[in-house]
Order: sequence, then C-alpha cells, then structure tokens
Amino acid sequence: MKFVNLLKIALKALNNNKLRCFLTMLGIIIGVASVITMLAIGQGSKNSIKAQISEMGSNMIMIHPGNMQRGGVRQSADDMQTIKVEDYESLRDLPGIAAISPSVNSGGQFVNGNNNYPSTVYGITPEYLDIRKLKVKDGTIFTDQDIKSAAKVCVLGKTVVDNLFPDGQDPIGKVVRFGKIPMTVIGVLESKGTNSMGQDQDDVVLAPYTTVMKRILAIDYLQGLFASAVDEEHTDETIEAITEVLRENHRLKEGVDDDFQIRSQQELSEMMNSTSDMMTVLLACIAGISLLVGGIGIMNIMYVSVTERTREIGLRMSIGARSIDILSQFLIEAIIISVTGGIIGILLGVIASWLVTIIANWPVYIQAYSVVLSFAVCTVTGIFFGWYPARKASNLDPIEAIRYE
Repeated sequence: MKFVNLLKIALKALNNNKLRCFLTMLGIIIGVASVITMLAIGQGSKNSIKAQISEMGSNMIMIHPGNMQRGGVRQSADDMQTIKVEDYESLRDLPGIAAISPSVNSGGQFVNGNNNYPSTVYGITPEYLDIRKLKVKDGTIFTDQDIKSAAKVCVLGKTVVDNLFPDGQDPIGKVVRFGKIPMTVIGVLESKGTNSMGQDQDDVVLAPYTTVMKRILAIDYLQGLFASAVDEEHTDETIEAITEVLRENHRLKEGVDDDFQIRSQQELSEMMNSTSDMMTVLLACIAGISLLVGGIGIMNIMYVSVTERTREIGLRMSIGARSIDILSQFLIEAIIISVTGGIIGILLGVIASWLVTIIANWPVYIQAYSVVLSFAVCTVTGIFFGWYPARKASNLDPIEAIRYE
C-alpha cells in the first residue's frame, strides 16, 4: 500500500479520537517543553556566571594571605600579614604576568560639604584598571610619583559621584574627606553598572596603595595582589611561577604549607561551570522523565487502539492488506502523535523560557541543540513505544481478528 494512503488512514483514525489523541500528546508536549525550558535556564545561568567572571577582568589571578598554624592556633586570612610590598616588587617583572597591582582597602564615610556616602576606598596601582577592565571617563589616574609620595588623591566611581555631587557639579579638582583625611578628586571612572549578581560596580573609590596603607590603615603589609596572565593558556604556569617566588620570599621549607592563597579566574570559572553543568543535567533528567511518561502514554493508547480496531484489522488483512501495511499504519499514528506533540512542546518551551525571563527575571538561553535533541528524543520515543503495539496488530490472525467481539 502506498505511503500516502497509509498516512490518510492514520490521520482519519486519529481524527476520530481527537480528545484521546490530544491527551496522549500532552505527555510529549510537557516533556519537550520541560526539557527546553530547564536547559535554557541552566545555560542562561552558565552564561551569567561567565559574564560575571569576565567582568572581574581578563585572565585574573588573585593572591591573598592564607590560613596557617601558629603556636597550635589556626589564624584566619584577615589576621595574616604575609603579603608584603617586597612580594609585589619581586613579581612585577615575572615572565607570564601582564600586569600586577597591590590591593588594600578600607570602608568608611566620604564627605563633601553637606553630602556624605559610605563606600570603600581601594589602594591600588594604575595597572589595576587594566586587570579589572576599568576606564577613566573624566580626568586622569594617579601617577607613579603620586604612589611614591602617598599623595592624597583619588578616582571616584559614578555611584559615589552621584551621591557626593547630586547637583551635577564637576567633581574633578574638588576635595572630599574620608574620615579626617582630605583627598583631591583627579578622575571619574566610566560606569560599569551592576554585575550579574546585582552588585554595584560603580560604588568604588580608587587611590594609591601607599596612601591607603600609610595614611588610612597605618599598615606595612598588603591585603592581597591582583595580577593578569599574559594569556589564558599559560595561567597555570604563571601560578606555579608565582608560588615559587612567594615561597622563596617567605622562606618556606619543603613540606611546609603555603602562607598564601592563589585563585585564578580560570579556576573560578571551571568550578562555577561544573556546578552549573551538574544542575543543568539534573534539571534535564527530571524533565526527561516527562518524556518517558509521554512515551508510555503513547504505548498505552496504541494498545487500546489495536484492541478497539481488531475486527477492522482482520477485515483489511482478509482483503489483501499485508502485515507490513498494518505495522506501518499504526507506527505512522504513533509518529504523528509524538512529532506533533514535539512541535507543540517546542513552541511551549520557547514561550515558557520567555515567561521565566519576564516574570522571574532569570537569565535564560535557548540553544539549538536542546531543541533538536528534545525533538529527536520525542520522535524516537514515538517510534520505540509505538512499534510494539503496531507489531502486535500486524501479527493478528485475520480469522481470529474478524471473530473478535
């Protein structure tokens, strides 16, 4: 029998049981829509994490004091004073490091006339801007001479400017006070807005690290170092070189734990991506159960259909229909149900993903592979679960089928 004729017979049979056909599709529709939506949420979260890490800077390496035992008591990183200016100077010309900057910070109240605003001043060098992808919009960054003299100058983020100069006054050249220390504003940073975690990246004040160390904190050690590798491929090699230099500077013998911690952007990205991938797979597996349930529904309905149409099958076979024709007819019905359900499920999944973005404000990203995969799975599901009932129908004995009540 021609395929076109088989298709017409299958469509007519499905049309005669519209409600049952739709209810059968519902499992496939929900399954496909769930898979697409869950994968879109998972991929959206992964992209959001990548964007957040990228906002931190290029190939960034973070060096901080590490926990260590002293007198049987484990000290916290905040109490450690193991990172010195000498470490910074030793690492400046290390091959593999594109830029490096010390880091010290202090929180407090900034005051300009009757306006005040709580923020954090970060003591850094101009290379910090390259590492963290910051740009000066107005004015300039402080110079090496400012660093040597611990000059009382600063560069403000947009949020700080908006709060200290609400009337739109140009802050360049003005003096703001941090605690009791007057600081001249020499620049304003270009706005970066909030990052993907909702943190305001413009709520920042930059100053020479020597100024923060000597005039604000009165310390002789660094709270950390920020560096960027020449390229991402050599990040691990650069970390090994940094570790070797710091261990030598700190006179750490073999077998003694490091008194510092090194974290790279790549390491952070891999850790976050691994967690995100695991959650995405978990969500997809949960959604995939719906596809399995939908397939079982197809199998169940096809069994019912075969039972109801046993006499019809017997009559058709008695007037010359072959087993392959009967098999093809019921298999086509199963495929039509699964494919149609898959198409509707894809549309519903796209709409659901869009609604998640609008209502929950979650980042979602629909990948082509998730659509193709879910559609392929639902088609295979229809063939797999529809084949056995179709095979049972094709193997019916014509005489027994005609006698069936």
